Amino acid sequence: MNELKETKELRKVKEDLLNCKECPLYEERVKGGFFPVIGEGNHQADIMLVGEAPGLNEAKSGRPFCGAAGRILDKLLESAGMKREEIYITNVVKDRPPNNRDPRPEEIEAYGPFLERQIRIIKPKIIGCLGNFSTAFMFNKYGLEKELKGISKLHGKVFSVNDLKIAPLYHPAVAVYNNKMTNVLIGDFKKIKGLV
Repeated sequence: MNELKETKELRKVKEDLLNCKECPLYEERVKGGFFPVIGEGNHQADIMLVGEAPGLNEAKSGRPFCGAAGRILDKLLESAGMKREEIYITNVVKDRPPNNRDPRPEEIEAYGPFLERQIRIIKPKIIGCLGNFSTAFMFNKYGLEKELKGISKLHGKVFSVNDLKIAPLYHPAVAVYNNKMTNVLIGDFKKIKGLV
């Protein structure tokens, strides 16, 4: 019965996002015939993974991490004994920035409240932040600004805020460009699994 409540509340987040004409990337979404990428997975997940923004494949399908970085993410989850359907995967920014550029501060600010609602609804125990933008957003939201450094210094560490654990991770895309990073990522994902 609880799951229906989460699903209903997440559906409302989706509706609000679909109708968010003032969202900074709304016009880009409509012009490109793209979908917003709300998120997917278990609506009562203990683990939530948060990326920065959707890429082209994600915007075309409306699904998070379905391109090259998604294939690496699937391998990382498998290596750590996790299933994609057991966790929840989303992004800070829900629409694709043009040409896959980095999200801008005003875009993060505009889309952030949607992610905050998702966190309140799902109530994860662990949030894995995939990359610098996601990490910065979470650290600012949870009062960890003083701990904020580049992902190369933070990855694999775990920060506790009340009942929530926040774990900065490299974005899976780093392994697309540098295959040697795969083992580092596998180690970090195993740590996440060990926190559950």
